[in-house]
Amino acid sequence: MNWYEKLNKYFPVEEMKSREHMERLLEEKGDVYYKDESPQHVMMYAEFDSFIFIDYVWVSSETRGQGIGHQLIEKLKVKNKPIILEVEPIDYEDTDSEKRLHFYNREGFTHAQSIGYNRRSLATNEETPMEILYWSPTNDSEEVIYEQMKKMYEDIHTYKDEEIYGKSYQPVDELLVYDEDRECEDILHSVDATERA
Repeated sequence: MNWYEKLNKYFPVEEMKSREHMERLLEEKGDVYYKDESPQHVMMYAEFDSFIFIDYVWVSSETRGQGIGHQLIEKLKVKNKPIILEVEPIDYEDTDSEKRLHFYNREGFTHAQSIGYNRRSLATNEETPMEILYWSPTNDSEEVIYEQMKKMYEDIHTYKDEEIYGKSYQPVDELLVYDEDRECEDILHSVDATERA
């Protein structure tokens, strides 16, 4: 199974970019968009001057719990930039979603509760609410993370979208919202509480 098949099998269709989209990012934005892979893992990420965005991380089920995910995150942390990623809200029927949140909680990530993110999938045409997690070596504010997410969305997620998919993603201001008064439970706090129980 190649790297794309591994990601496509693991991630829900509404969260996946097409193979063409990712290959074009790797070829045409190779100074920003990267693939880190081995037989046990695939990580796709974008590294900008002031932050890193993790697009996808897959670790084989046979090697989960052996520290591969931790090593991948550490490799990015040494670059001393904020690391941002999207996660789906916890789904108690999908044990992997809870395990992912436990993992990012252990790695020191914070839930950006002030950022609302609801992206329409071009594959399903359904809105997919996502939450933003981040790690910052300098305690960046959620407002800074929001601005970085906007840049990532416009540079990576919507890259040549009309050409590749025949339609375009929503404008960034329609799906990404910064609101300090947003009512949202800290998804990592609830995971932390179950870890301690």
